[in-house]
Amino acid sequence: MTLLQTMASKLILLSLVVFTHLSFAESIDIGPDIGLKAPLLVALDEKGQHVSTKSLTGENGLIILFFRSADWCPFCQKHLIEFNEQANNLKSLGYGLAAISYDNAGVLNTFSKEHKIIYPLLSDIDAKTMKNYDILNKQYQAGSSHYGIPYPGVVVIDNQGKVTHKHFFEGYKKRVKFTKLYNSLKAL
Repeated sequence: MTLLQTMASKLILLSLVVFTHLSFAESIDIGPDIGLKAPLLVALDEKGQHVSTKSLTGENGLIILFFRSADWCPFCQKHLIEFNEQANNLKSLGYGLAAISYDNAGVLNTFSKEHKIIYPLLSDIDAKTMKNYDILNKQYQAGSSHYGIPYPGVVVIDNQGKVTHKHFFEGYKKRVKFTKLYNSLKAL
């Protein structure tokens, strides 16, 4: 990598860090560290097939939406639909898209078909990905019917597998605005 490429990479990373802190000042600092390799994704798609970060990544990277449930959480359902409305814009920037929860593949498949979702909905029944990403909501203990719920948020991973952006909320009502995310990524 040339000095110019290294400097450009650092400038992009710095701009993402600044954007994250200025645009989403209410977010909580959990999840993977920006600039480091993204944690392992252990999940099934809505058809029950294993997926990987690599298989989901577009030319410029991957945007992962972490949500509570497509089954019983109306805020999540609305957010998944909003993500779907911005999906083509985000894909046009070269990003793959996915959303992940503790829901089983059947629930995700039903929601996906009903709402014509154009990105994969991923199942993390054993909460392995939520643990790997350090976003498991500790309000729910193992054995609880809601065990495996993450803090809602978004992680952006570049095409080299490094986390470039993250944003999570403590509560379940506040969420990432995908038009802001799109505009931020478009400006890079």
